[in-house]
Amino acid sequence: MRAAVVALALILTASVLSTTTAGAAPTEFLWGVSSSGFQSEGSSPDSNWSRYSASGRTHDPIGAAVDFRHRYREDVARAADLGVDVFRFSVEWARIQPHPGRWDETELAYYDDVVAVIREHGMIPMITLDHWVYPGWIADRGGWADPGTVAAWLANAERVVARYSGLGAMWVTVNEPTIYVQKEITFGGLFPTEVRRMFDGLVAAHREAYTLIHRLDPGAKVTSNVAYVPGAQPYLDTLFLDRVRDSVDFVGVDYYYGVAPGNLTAIHAAVDDFAAVRPHPQGLYDALMDYTRRYPGVPLYVVENGMPTADGAPRPDGWTRSRHLHEHVAAVARAIDDGAPVFGYNYWSLTDNYEWGSYTPRFGLYTVDARTDPALTRRPTDGVEAYRTIVGGTP
Repeated sequence: MRAAVVALALILTASVLSTTTAGAAPTEFLWGVSSSGFQSEGSSPDSNWSRYSASGRTHDPIGAAVDFRHRYREDVARAADLGVDVFRFSVEWARIQPHPGRWDETELAYYDDVVAVIREHGMIPMITLDHWVYPGWIADRGGWADPGTVAAWLANAERVVARYSGLGAMWVTVNEPTIYVQKEITFGGLFPTEVRRMFDGLVAAHREAYTLIHRLDPGAKVTSNVAYVPGAQPYLDTLFLDRVRDSVDFVGVDYYYGVAPGNLTAIHAAVDDFAAVRPHPQGLYDALMDYTRRYPGVPLYVVENGMPTADGAPRPDGWTRSRHLHEHVAAVARAIDDGAPVFGYNYWSLTDNYEWGSYTPRFGLYTVDARTDPALTRRPTDGVEAYRTIVGGTP
């Protein structure tokens, strides 16, 4: 299996995708890693999620997370050592605009250096503008239920895009809009009666941001990544993705769980028991082929794909991160062979992080015991060598 997947990786890396859309994909297949600000940075400023964490409604408080805020240089270097092309992170609105009309130049300088370090290592920054976190002062105004949030969000987007235009970045406007809405309802940031208003706001924000990015950063590629839910996705896409179809240069696909007659374990994800969900690589192939059929001619990029363990323990089903990587990369290669215009794959995530209320699910190539290890030591899992081998294309 390992040699076969390495051969597929070589094919992927050398693949040239023929597209005729205005948002044509790069000609090389891109390998990357994903992360997000709130989940990994620590030193959390006031935000909706710092409040949720402090409310006692989460399994764990955020604490220092894995302290990417102060360890980004070493973590970016770890990504570069894998040989990847892309490093995805988010610029946290709550960090750079702690109060209305006030921008924190120290925190902007921090993100300046993150971008610079990524580029120094020869990687492409994939910058997420909104990974489910907004400032506390926006929460005080009602969050996404407040009609003024869209304008405030766009002011932040313009500040960030203008600062990093011309640096070869790829842009993700809103991370997983449907799950964003669901989390806001779960933790009290949104009443169920306001769901449509939030989706309308996210659609408006994305559409305006798409135009803004193409004006300020000509040639940049823009998306909003979708959390793929098998069976339900065509309906879920009517809430957001179908409404911005003319404002994406590629579809970002996040895939974690599939459903099949012999594998119904995805139900465990509904109660955040992620490590009890048995991986289903065929589902990634199915997701990519689904978008190939429903969005003909639109390039695809796997923005997130990964597998959790529970507190770093071996999985009861015997799946390892190495096996997960090899079999999911093979699924991507099969989809490309069958006509899916996929031009990139990111593993979620480089390190373990705060999984929206808990440190139990660990997705990282490098594991970090955020609960009990004050040194926050990064320890490589078997996924590190597996991914390095796949990316490098060497048997």
